Amino acid sequence: MKILLNLILFQLTWMAAVGGAGQGLWWPGLVMLVVFAGWHLATTPWLRQDLVLFAGVTLGGFAVDTLLLQLGVLRYATPVPSAAVAPIWIVVLWAAFALTLNHSMRFLRGKAALGVLFGLLGGPLAYWVAAKVWGAAEFGMADWQSLLCLGLAWAILTPLLMAWAVKLVPQIDGAAPAVQVASA
Repeated sequence: MKILLNLILFQLTWMAAVGGAGQGLWWPGLVMLVVFAGWHLATTPWLRQDLVLFAGVTLGGFAVDTLLLQLGVLRYATPVPSAAVAPIWIVVLWAAFALTLNHSMRFLRGKAALGVLFGLLGGPLAYWVAAKVWGAAEFGMADWQSLLCLGLAWAILTPLLMAWAVKLVPQIDGAAPAVQVASA
């Protein structure tokens, strides 16, 4: 049940952030993130590890989306605090994503090839929906070029972030560790 609620709260945060941005509002996603993070951090068995992921993925996501913005891959609606950096609402999405890594996204644990495929397809799809359906972003290049850049970025980021999550929480629910470490 916790995994399902984690997924639902992530999706609600995504819709609040992207939908709000499409309407010129930067704060609805932040409000939903406070609800999601409040519930999540109160119920997670890995509080310290999830806080590390939360901080690291949020900062890293800010850097990644700022780079994508600076490279002209994307332009964001509602560019708060500045049009020169990733907006608050997209950083909220990174923070929310961090809270899924050892929870609703745990099916990717120890499956790097699946992580690459998931990132390659899922990352660009999320940005495409944000841009084309919700009006929260625009592609700065031809659609296919922006989608290709996003796919490559997420194909790299997804398995890396999952590997970091596994390193922080090597064992879940008493199951064998997702990554076996050879002993000397």
